[in-house]
Amino acid sequence: MARRLISSGSVFEEQIGYSRAVVDGDFVFVSGTTGYDYATMSIPDSVVEQCEQAFRNIEAALREAGASMNDVVRATFIVPSRADWEPCWPVIRKYLGAVRPASTMFHADLQTDRMRIEIEVTARLRRRSGER
Repeated sequence: MARRLISSGSVFEEQIGYSRAVVDGDFVFVSGTTGYDYATMSIPDSVVEQCEQAFRNIEAALREAGASMNDVVRATFIVPSRADWEPCWPVIRKYLGAVRPASTMFHADLQTDRMRIEIEVTARLRRRSGER
């Protein structure tokens, strides 16, 4: 399987030089994703809303790669403020609770002060029925 690059259409990907996701073999590597809504070119103030939007952005990239949240094997969460971590737990459970991937959270600054959470995932493509 050839390496395939997936773009969200964000101008940042071109300006900075990265892809929203990369499919390489059986793996889909989704770049760190914030709660930026590319349809409205805005980011909500609420960390919970940002977490929801980040997962919607991730779902879109996974779908384009032929995967879903059920294929996620690893998740990394970055929050600038430790106080923002626990309010995101229900959203994380909503998207990953049944899958329960290996995960890590750490505390660090993000690209802008408006960004309150960044999520990176790795998924493994599962063989579909009929594939070798």
